[in-house]
Amino acid sequence: MPCQNPDYKHGISYVLPLKYGPEFEHFAYANPDAPKGGIFRLPDMGTFDSFNNILEKGRVAAGFSFTGTGNVVFERLLESSADEPASAYGRLASGVDVDPDLRWVAFRLRDGAYWHDGVPITAEDVVFTFNAYKEHGSVALKTALTDLDRVEVANGRDLCFITREGAEPNPIMPFAYGAMAIQAKHYWEERDISKTTTEPPLGAGPYRLEDVDLGRALTYERVPDYWGQDLPVNRGRYNFDRLKWDYFRDEHVMLEAQKADVFDLREETVSKNWTTQYDFPAVRAGMFKADLRYITRVWGLWWPVFWNLERERFQDIRVREALYMLYDFPYINRVILFGFYEQGVSFFHNSPMAQNGVPSEDELALLEPFRDQLPPRLFTEAYLQPPSASYGFRRDRVKRALELFAEAGWVVRDGKLVNAQTGERFRIDFVFVAATLLRAMMPYIDVLNRVGIETTARSPENSHWLYRMRTGTFDGGAYLYIPNNTPGLDLRNRFGSAAAAQEFTQNWARIRDPALDHLIERAIGARTSRELYAATRAIDRVLLWKFYFIPGMAQPGYRLVHWDKFGEVPWTETGPLSRVPAIDAWWWDEAKARRVEEWLARSE
Repeated sequence: MPCQNPDYKHGISYVLPLKYGPEFEHFAYANPDAPKGGIFRLPDMGTFDSFNNILEKGRVAAGFSFTGTGNVVFERLLESSADEPASAYGRLASGVDVDPDLRWVAFRLRDGAYWHDGVPITAEDVVFTFNAYKEHGSVALKTALTDLDRVEVANGRDLCFITREGAEPNPIMPFAYGAMAIQAKHYWEERDISKTTTEPPLGAGPYRLEDVDLGRALTYERVPDYWGQDLPVNRGRYNFDRLKWDYFRDEHVMLEAQKADVFDLREETVSKNWTTQYDFPAVRAGMFKADLRYITRVWGLWWPVFWNLERERFQDIRVREALYMLYDFPYINRVILFGFYEQGVSFFHNSPMAQNGVPSEDELALLEPFRDQLPPRLFTEAYLQPPSASYGFRRDRVKRALELFAEAGWVVRDGKLVNAQTGERFRIDFVFVAATLLRAMMPYIDVLNRVGIETTARSPENSHWLYRMRTGTFDGGAYLYIPNNTPGLDLRNRFGSAAAAQEFTQNWARIRDPALDHLIERAIGARTSRELYAATRAIDRVLLWKFYFIPGMAQPGYRLVHWDKFGEVPWTETGPLSRVPAIDAWWWDEAKARRVEEWLARSE
């Protein structure tokens, strides 16, 4: 029987041992003596029209994410630490135990937890939550819970998550269960959880919604009698009395608003802005900081180009390699991106999961069964980007690209690349998520047109872009890929064959590759770092050597821009972190804030 006599522990880890012991008092990056008070103001892009965080429909408000630190309203069973790659400790759960064969996960619900209306949180809330996720949740949620058969309750507070028969062992599932937002059964019994809502649902976390300007702004207030404030995972965290999000529809307007002290902190994602916009008076006076911070998270690839493989012309690997040969990232980086980015050669950049050099023996053992489906070079050569003098139009690379096109049946006639048999013109219709990305791709688009490919590109409104991705009404695109520190279900969602047939997944390239499917399952089922690294490096090589993507930029660090009003535990004391814990571990520094306020008053 599942969950018989579980041996509850204070935390769990994946691959590496836990950093914190059973008696730990607080995370190293949290200050238990931090003062409470102040307001922390943040921006978001676009708009929001729903507070139901489990659905595909609607744009969910900031603070209501169904998982992770983007959720400040709901509780979760476990809390991940920012100074470990893959560890989680009891939060709503006082203990957790995982079956050695991964057939079940047991949680013991903590006493004394209650919803914001004072009703105690029960095991029935947890059961209701996961049943609702499986029945009504987004495709991402349903995919994450595919292997969950049911949740059972014993003794009123012991929960048993049981894996379905026939499912492959998945060491990531305990973390997935532990991270998801728990919903209030008694609240939703009187409402329809399958529909979007502009009524904020009942929560149990450190903040609750205070004020809403629908689609434009949100303000949260700290719950003064929050039940979990003295838990080791929470001590010294959630220090701001208020959190406020303002929404913007334009990056430039957002930048100017921050300079005008409309909000406090954000990540700068536009390389031109980072290079040219942070020498204004407040920076020179030391009131405003622009910091490039190294963080330990897996950076992945930023905006690799991908092709819609349901288009017949992109199914030929020679065509994909030819298109890859025409892409000159060093030129784009120098001319458009101000030289800020590194050249990406891995989907797991900034981690030991990234491919490097020639395949190891462990990788070869995983790849060998698929030798006849993989390029021979994958087994013997290191993956390197073609050399470039960063001039944008390398004749040797163009020559090689046209040779590959010719081998695939595409030739140049009268300055146009056409099918040698039918005369059909080779066309590419790019659809990009943002105008800044479209601008960065213009040198590539220019080269494609110069070799005879009729190339168009557009950047529609965000919801229309997402519709185009989901419905496959495009030829080429690019997306931000930042994998989890424990890659697993996200690999299925991005690269798995099953996801290629589902409209609401993120396998927008429509990749269907048996070798990748096998390697993804090996990564998900890995029990040791050696097994995990071999699988992810092999995945890397297949994605790159089969030219499903053109790798472009890799992020060198986190570009943090903020008004200097806050306190934080110095990184010299914490060591590198996997994220910047501003929302949950910084605090209002009254002296710094007054200094900034006085400087702003003098500057008017």
